[in-house]
Amino acid sequence: MPKSLFWVRTDTAGSEHVVLDEPQGLTAHGVALAVDPIPYTCRYRLTLAPDWSTSRLEVDADGAGWSRSVRLERAGDGWRVRTGEEGDLDAALRAAGHPTAGLPGTDDPDRLAEALDVDLGGSPLTNTLPIRRIGLGRLPADLATGVKVAWVLLPSLAVIPAEQVYTSLGPGRVRFAGDGFTADLEVDPEGFVVRYPGLAERVDPR
Repeated sequence: MPKSLFWVRTDTAGSEHVVLDEPQGLTAHGVALAVDPIPYTCRYRLTLAPDWSTSRLEVDADGAGWSRSVRLERAGDGWRVRTGEEGDLDAALRAAGHPTAGLPGTDDPDRLAEALDVDLGGSPLTNTLPIRRIGLGRLPADLATGVKVAWVLLPSLAVIPAEQVYTSLGPGRVRFAGDGFTADLEVDPEGFVVRYPGLAERVDPR
């Protein structure tokens, strides 16, 4: 049966709702909203292979006067990246006093070649992908495992290669480290994030 997960952002006003199914690997579609750095809505569709490596990610983001899209698809020869853009996100960012975002996607998909996972900015769901793919719950505690990901920034939808480290801290706890940041995540028995300090907390039905 499909399942529904809902997180409330704790770093800013926002939330994420995803509906997912695990027939073989994972398929998911979700919506994320936030007001920082400017108000935006993000819609995404995610497809994972049976080994939980990412096969495809489609993301659409929009706000007042702008919209962007990025499509990532992993094939035998690397990642294919397609983008779209309407309006002017950079103008909206400048008007709000923030740095400009640049273009969506990447100018060199070959830089993503070693990535097996994706990380959608601000989305607790995508932390589950490497946790499940590497079988972190079955590894000894304090054993660090490095992964390479295609990191999709929001709201710009720029895609950059990133190195991250996941470490099991015992049942229900995982340490995440990347880009100079570290957080000890609380996860459920299936590896889905329950609490991400400084980012989000899951709200479960009563």
